[in-house]
Amino acid sequence: MKKVLITGFEPFGGASINPALEAVKKLDGVELEGGVIVTCEVPVTRYDALKAISEAIEAHQPSYVITVGQAAGRNAITPERVAINMDDFRIPDNGGNQPIDEPIDEEGPAAYFSTLPIKAITRKLQENGIPCQVSNTAGTFVCNHVFYGIQHFLRDTDIGHGFIHIPLLPEQAAATDQPSMSLDTIVEGLRLAAQATLENKKDISEGAGQIC
Repeated sequence: MKKVLITGFEPFGGASINPALEAVKKLDGVELEGGVIVTCEVPVTRYDALKAISEAIEAHQPSYVITVGQAAGRNAITPERVAINMDDFRIPDNGGNQPIDEPIDEEGPAAYFSTLPIKAITRKLQENGIPCQVSNTAGTFVCNHVFYGIQHFLRDTDIGHGFIHIPLLPEQAAATDQPSMSLDTIVEGLRLAAQATLENKKDISEGAGQIC
């Protein structure tokens, strides 16, 4: 039975909750057709985050890894296409680090692309009534750092990996005008993303680009 490792960040930026962590708590041990989900909690500290995920990969030996983080302002679950070799933190991470315009890896390539079937994931969620869109930017905070860093860590393996951003929870957005998504919908969306990953060794060919 194949394992899909799904990771979720702890709260950051003064928040008391992170939907990514709340989702992985509910996903641990969930069975899929042909696999099972295992999970890992991740600190929002750039080097510690990579250490936690790489150790979870070594422990679980998954076939696929889906790293997950929140994206305030987004109204859909968004599989990311590309990670860039750049840290440019608008706020400090939970370890007090605030790099500005620093490469993640001095010797690494400018970018890594997701090795998950992001368009098949998008279609699967949309077919099940869950808002989902391909995203072409993972930001320049710890989410992108993890996306890039784990792609680099897995570069010589056959383990598929990619990053998925999720919206805020309703309780996080209640005092703002930002969109949100229920935890149950997020959990189901990530479950479907894991299932789509198992079902599609190669991604589907479907337009999801942007004009600007």
